[in-house]
Amino acid sequence: MFTQSKAVPLKQVSINNHFWSHYTKLVREVVIPYQWEALNDRISDAEPSYAIQNFRIAAGLAQGEFGGMVFQDSDIAKWLEAVGYSLALTPDPHLEQLADEVIDIIALAQQPDGYLNTYFTLKEPGKRWTNLFDCHELYCAGHMIEAAVAYYQATGKRKLLDVMCRYADLIDSVFGLEAGKIKAYDGHQEIELALIKLYHVTGAAKYLNLSKYFIDERGVAPSYLLQEFEKRGRITHWQPGIVVSTPNLIYTQSHLPVREQKDAVGHAVRAVYMYSAMADLAILTEDQELKESCLRLWKSMVHKQMYITGGIGTTHHGEAFTFDYDLPNDTIYAETCASIGLIFFAQRMLQLEVKSEYADVMERALYNNVIGSMSLDGKHYFYVNPLEVWPQASESNPSRHHVKAVRQKWFGCSCCPPNVARLIASLAEYIYSSNEDTIYTHLYIGGEATIELKNNQIQLQQESNYPWDGSIKFIVSPQNSQNFTLAFRIPGWSDRIKLHVNGELIENLKIVNGYVLINRIWNDGDTVLLDLPMTVQLIQANPSVRSNAGKAAIQRGPLVYCLEEIDNGQQLASISLATNSKLTAAFDANLLGGIVVIEADASVEAAEDWSEELYRPLKKNVAPLRIKAIPYYLWGNRAEPGEMSVWIRTV
Repeated sequence: MFTQSKAVPLKQVSINNHFWSHYTKLVREVVIPYQWEALNDRISDAEPSYAIQNFRIAAGLAQGEFGGMVFQDSDIAKWLEAVGYSLALTPDPHLEQLADEVIDIIALAQQPDGYLNTYFTLKEPGKRWTNLFDCHELYCAGHMIEAAVAYYQATGKRKLLDVMCRYADLIDSVFGLEAGKIKAYDGHQEIELALIKLYHVTGAAKYLNLSKYFIDERGVAPSYLLQEFEKRGRITHWQPGIVVSTPNLIYTQSHLPVREQKDAVGHAVRAVYMYSAMADLAILTEDQELKESCLRLWKSMVHKQMYITGGIGTTHHGEAFTFDYDLPNDTIYAETCASIGLIFFAQRMLQLEVKSEYADVMERALYNNVIGSMSLDGKHYFYVNPLEVWPQASESNPSRHHVKAVRQKWFGCSCCPPNVARLIASLAEYIYSSNEDTIYTHLYIGGEATIELKNNQIQLQQESNYPWDGSIKFIVSPQNSQNFTLAFRIPGWSDRIKLHVNGELIENLKIVNGYVLINRIWNDGDTVLLDLPMTVQLIQANPSVRSNAGKAAIQRGPLVYCLEEIDNGQQLASISLATNSKLTAAFDANLLGGIVVIEADASVEAAEDWSEELYRPLKKNVAPLRIKAIPYYLWGNRAEPGEMSVWIRTV
């Protein structure tokens, strides 16, 4: 078979461990209700959303004008998707009723021919499909399709699914190579992966074929997006009335057909959403050329353009990649949505071919960039995820205004917060995958799973205190004793492992593509103990990453650590750490809910009176300093804004 494994469905996996149970409960009890208030413009001192109001106006239930970004519909779509995933695991009649009421409004806002987009319904009626480069029509449709699929799978209710099937049918009648259709695609990829989900739930091949069309047509010359741009008089949505220069097709990954693209370029979120759809199509159609393109683009992105936290997208100009090894820490972008899209892509690459690198990246982005974007209270968010922060620079330097020292209540462009909610709510489906005779464990997250193998059903229980501890226990309970394989990922940060089955140490482990494979006849109650020692490591970057030359980052297990001003004083850039320093890890039950902190002896340039001097002859004047590092995902959750840094000078 072309595909090696399929993800174990959400409803067949439950999460039960201290770390992630906290987050799933937070999303269910705090984040989803809070975001509902934000979408209804009821959060004081926060930027308004307009999302619900736009739908109410389009449905004829309220008066007013369209508000917010052209793609504002997508925020309510992602919120509904998160609700669907939450209901799939934890029924909540009140939340379900609330979602049903929103779906009723969305259905009323749908036009007679199936069209559904509040911006073009309210603000520019008659201009559908005239600005695909800028206006995100198909992007919004894609997010609402994903919401419809998730809600249907959770509740069995078809109302939103039927609404979106009507819209998808309209889109299918508008776009394609046939005579009378528009030979085009959206400026912001998303619908491509959504249509594949719609195909899976409906079985309708037309949705798979439409997704394939959008992928195959992208980048084919002559460029439809440029033709459309000229037809509009060279005017963009973002600068109305102003004639501008020709847009850069690299920004939308439409400069070349996807099978010819060699480097990850352009807007990072668009890129990984597209790559995810490409991987889906490669799996479903067994397209080797498309698979090779996915492998090539993965390597370009992960090996040369990814931050140590799993962030991608270097510059705020276009939220985009720049060039290989250009990874500045202080002017970084690393949008939360981009890391979420990277996780989508990694999960699909694991289905194309099971290799630990894909799960390593999925874990890196999840434990660092993604959960780090949300505050511990679930009500504040980062859009940009920096690796170095100097609050005064964020306030006073125009080139760093996008880098915030504190998380925000909401954003005018608030794509990231509901994206975090839907990912965490659906996290259970990222833990395992399987085929006829093998169960793969990709993430070490405690809980239970029911997994179907050929002619058998397996109950798999995982127990751990991950990510603080690398000792993991599995209890295997097959319906019938049977020979099959359990495959456990060996994380890239682990240099040695031990594995016991029913108390017996297994020697000469069979390791394939970073997974240790245990093939045997499994009986009810068999246990596996996997020990992944978590040593503290100093990590260096490739010398081509100029921003990190002569520096190191601290990592323990999957967690990247950082220094904060509250623990280490001002001018973090002046701290130096000896490469042979002894780094000690200890659990602090009283800090930030209970975490492992790392301490080490370091040095810092001594504070002294420079008077009004700006420069002077060099002289060495350092003082000893005991530094304390906390997990990166927790920075910015204490006291007033202060400096933060991941990379530390080494001596």
